[in-house]
Amino acid sequence: MTTQARPKLEQPLSESLFARARQVTPGGVNSPVRAFASVGGHPHFIAHSEGAYLTNADGQRLLDYIGSWGPMILGHNHPAVREAVAEALQGGTSFGAPNEREVLLAEKVVELTREQGVERVRFVNSGTEATMSALRLARGVTGRKYIVKFRGNYHGHADGLLVEAGSGLLTTARGELGEAAPSSAGVPPEYAALTLVSEYNDPAALDRLMQERGQEIAAVIFEPVVGNSGVLIPTAEFLAALHRVREHGTLLIADEVMTGFRLSLQGASGRLGLQPDLITWGKIIGGGLPVGAYGGRAEIMEVVSPSGPVYQAGTLSGNPLAMAAGLATLTELQAHPEIYAGLERYTAALADGLRAAAQEAGVPLTVNQIGSMLTAFHQAAPQGGISSYQQAARSDTQAFAGWFRAMLDQGVYWAPSQFESIFVSAAHGDAELNLTLDAARRAYAEL
Repeated sequence: MTTQARPKLEQPLSESLFARARQVTPGGVNSPVRAFASVGGHPHFIAHSEGAYLTNADGQRLLDYIGSWGPMILGHNHPAVREAVAEALQGGTSFGAPNEREVLLAEKVVELTREQGVERVRFVNSGTEATMSALRLARGVTGRKYIVKFRGNYHGHADGLLVEAGSGLLTTARGELGEAAPSSAGVPPEYAALTLVSEYNDPAALDRLMQERGQEIAAVIFEPVVGNSGVLIPTAEFLAALHRVREHGTLLIADEVMTGFRLSLQGASGRLGLQPDLITWGKIIGGGLPVGAYGGRAEIMEVVSPSGPVYQAGTLSGNPLAMAAGLATLTELQAHPEIYAGLERYTAALADGLRAAAQEAGVPLTVNQIGSMLTAFHQAAPQGGISSYQQAARSDTQAFAGWFRAMLDQGVYWAPSQFESIFVSAAHGDAELNLTLDAARRAYAEL
């Protein structure tokens, strides 16, 4: 009796692309979370996107809950955005000189956020540039050198902000209140020492730090809703403490790179009733193209060069294609405010469905959700819920990784980290919700 050898299966294209990428790119990716290091397996290389779906290099269709990490609030490849970029492209890709679209987008941002105190906007090319520039401005305005951030809040990869950062850096060493533990090699301790650390949602800790060091602190920077320790929602008491930092002459900076124009047309600041001195934006403000921005009151922003002595520049800042994409996105959101109510309904139903599926399977789960942001923490809910970095860090990352892989096997593309928010788009509807919850029930049953 003879047996025939089985034909050798062809290696998936995404897997072979990842192998090639590792030969020419650190870790094979251009941003660490894409490597799937915490969930296992290999990343999917994407060839096409449309609405709520991605298609990978192997032709597999995936229901997407990442949305390019937040920008695609209208859904992928939205006609209004695509057409705006195509029109702008007819005039060229970059000028290195002012163009009308940067004026139009700045006017739109000021119009939408004027009630939060924004009168001037400066465009940059990333969220990291936006937060870095806003902190330089705060130091220039106040003449002080120290800043305060919160444990588990992520503000980009500038040296002074890679201190007790969240997301992929969540498991790094932690210092005591006010101490600065760099979250990355290459960050000099002397530089990290200029960043003081407090606890998110701990108003007493912030008040105490400001009483002790307030006269030295240029700015307090914070995520109004945290997305990089998983979704953490601020308490009213904590928001009040944030506003009290002004009593010490300190500026308050709301990092809305993730939440800006996502949690409402006025961002998290508008939704939560915040009045920061400066706001930073990214993601949605560029409609999926590389853009960041920072803005605030005129007397603060006019300290930026060329009006004032705080230098900040960018060769590609105000890029016409990026400005067109951002303007089209914000215009569409403004024209259809019902989008936000639909996002809220969908994401709340998703949260309820995940809780029910996990409970049915006997899997410990706590779901935090606000607007179209959601994190399913794989742990039983502590008293009062999960509202801090320390509580989020107790999640079962192995359970999450198993659940993530089971969801991906069924074509649902969740954020590949326990400590990230997922993002719902206007393209997600009843069919996508049912598909997701059916997959979740099977995935939790496997756990």
